Amino acid sequence: MLTLERRRAERSRKPFVLMLLDFRAANTNGHGLALIERTTSILCGATRETDLIGWYETGSVLAVIFTEVKPGGDSPVTEILRSKITSALQEKLEPKLASKLHITLHLFPETWEDKGQSDRLADSKLYPELSKKDRKKSLPIAVKRGIDVVGSALLLLFSSPIFGVVALAIKLTSKGPVIFRQDRLGQFGKRFKCLKFRSMFVNNDNRVHRQFVQDLIAGKSGKELSDDRSAVYKITNDPRVTPIGRFLRKTSLDELPQFWNVLCGEMSLVGPRPPVPYEFEAYDFWHRRRVLEVKPGVTGLWQVTGRSRTCFDDMVRLDLRYSQEWSLWLDIKILLATPRAVIIGEGAY
Repeated sequence: MLTLERRRAERSRKPFVLMLLDFRAANTNGHGLALIERTTSILCGATRETDLIGWYETGSVLAVIFTEVKPGGDSPVTEILRSKITSALQEKLEPKLASKLHITLHLFPETWEDKGQSDRLADSKLYPELSKKDRKKSLPIAVKRGIDVVGSALLLLFSSPIFGVVALAIKLTSKGPVIFRQDRLGQFGKRFKCLKFRSMFVNNDNRVHRQFVQDLIAGKSGKELSDDRSAVYKITNDPRVTPIGRFLRKTSLDELPQFWNVLCGEMSLVGPRPPVPYEFEAYDFWHRRRVLEVKPGVTGLWQVTGRSRTCFDDMVRLDLRYSQEWSLWLDIKILLATPRAVIIGEGAY
């Protein structure tokens, strides 16, 4: 029901609140079933008919989904609901029992006014089915991680001469560091430093890219080419890019340092590209799923099926298709198709 409510909210754009009531501390004193029955009865009287009540974790954590809430006003909707339910429980339960019920509230879509409390932008409590899916595929996921470790280590080893040549070329042609470290978002919006060979001049203004990203996500970007009238959904003549940087981007050599991110477990060899934070902030509800369901990767379906010739919504659909159809064989096919996509360089700028 929680998954269905998320899908409904993505379409209707009407938020909901998930409230979790944890009975584990209260059950230690032997109150058990009687306490759960009383609490459920109180909740039924304090909620609307359209709100949903059921188990989040059977026998220990009860959930209430407050559908179609209206955030805003002087107080956050989560605090209004917390106050309402807490008052009802304290009124009809013994004070000691009421104090032992641990209550948490989770708003969908998530808000991040206070980002200092967590390094993740997404609330995993709203996506319990993802952890269940991971448990069912624990062996294939372990094999995927093994492939990532071995593959990234070998690629780092054998590409070390290229690293040296690229580093020297960057140093000789522009001022600044060889490696560019940028905040990106991994699975569940966890921040990490994504590594790339620097392809831009230092101290450049990112407002051009920020505006382009916002337009791209809104469906306003797409420059038609004169030869085949297809569209390019990427900045094609970015003045911030150095001459050697254009070559690195065209050949995807600027992505080589990301094999270190793979080795460290922040990325995978195959998966959706990790977004920058300001890109994520511009996402529609359903776009956000691309950074929730799987770990980001160096290559993926988007890279081998069009790259910047694909509009943003279609890129997201490719990422969601990858997460839904994921298998080790699909990863292998994408890895085998990647060298051809890099050599052809179609859609790379």
